[in-house]
Amino acid sequence: MRSDQPRHSVSFVVPCLNEERTLPFVLEKIKKVCAGELRNRNTEIIVADNGSTDGSREIAVAHAARVVDCQVRGYGAALQYGIRSAANDIIVFADADGTYDFTEAPRLVEELERGYDLVIGSRLKGNVHPGAMPFLHRYIGTPALNVLINSLYSHGRTRISDCNSGFRCVRRDSFLTWNVKSMGMEFASEMLVRALKSGARISEVPISLLPDSRDRTPHLKTWRDGMRHLLQILLEAPNIFHHAGSLVYVASWLTIVVGLVTGPVQLGGVSVFGIHTMMFGLLGSLFGLSIWGIGLFLAAKQATSLRTYRYVLDMSEDKVFWYSVLFAGISAAFFGWIVIEWARHGFRELRLEKETLALIAFGSNGVSLVASVITGHLMKRT
Repeated sequence: MRSDQPRHSVSFVVPCLNEERTLPFVLEKIKKVCAGELRNRNTEIIVADNGSTDGSREIAVAHAARVVDCQVRGYGAALQYGIRSAANDIIVFADADGTYDFTEAPRLVEELERGYDLVIGSRLKGNVHPGAMPFLHRYIGTPALNVLINSLYSHGRTRISDCNSGFRCVRRDSFLTWNVKSMGMEFASEMLVRALKSGARISEVPISLLPDSRDRTPHLKTWRDGMRHLLQILLEAPNIFHHAGSLVYVASWLTIVVGLVTGPVQLGGVSVFGIHTMMFGLLGSLFGLSIWGIGLFLAAKQATSLRTYRYVLDMSEDKVFWYSVLFAGISAAFFGWIVIEWARHGFRELRLEKETLALIAFGSNGVSLVASVITGHLMKRT
């Protein structure tokens, strides 16, 4: 950092729930940093206690930390409470379990002061000690979520290498503008997504990850919290449901129409576009509409630039009613035609399997689409 740049004050925020075994070790490291590399700055240590019933609070006070009580349970809740309680303009936070090395914090602070809003300590670019990170987290879960976040939100800017890192440095005023709301472990994903969507300047610094030395079950639950992260990431991206649902729907109906027009076709010794292929087309059309509908529901609760969703959600109530009646009427007419043809042949077996399947597809799709549109308008009003 150049000498003419301002040296900001720093608040260390440590979320805590029954961490008496590792908390002294963590706080000693922070105090060492404050007395060493950050000695010329105003610093404070905040322990955001989340309802500890062991000696964590007393340990924090004994190490000159300011304890703030977060009544709402959850990792995200504790961090948000601690950040909002901080007095300084730069926030460094990490877990109280001793897996992150707070002596590396000055590197994150220095990187932030080069003009960034958020600096992430990347474990995957740094040194993951043996036994510190489960195989599933390191090689499958975190990389998959990285790809998803980068694909949906990076838009050519910083490519995130470790979206789940809990060691971060952030400008307090920037954080407050992102309006992060998550109370649980998915806080890390929402914070990152909101930062990217706001155009925040983000950087990464390689860090170390140490094994968890605690003799109790970690707060993190792999499948539950992994699903929370995934849902939180997708929550901000109705467009992915729009594009994926539309693609599946169009492909499914092309399959149905080709089967209806041509009948079975032999391709490389395999018969396709017969009644069974059309059945898969029917199933796919329902899947496509369901996926598309998820995006519509998300768009009903947030601003979206997707013209299809905007048209549907901005549609006047009388149009919603008459379009619903139109779909119902066409479906009833088609089914009526099938019944009439059946009656003309004495209610004996008809060779109208393809036509019947196509009409069932149209009618079921119409019901599903109308249900999605009505649900979207109901959600818009909540």
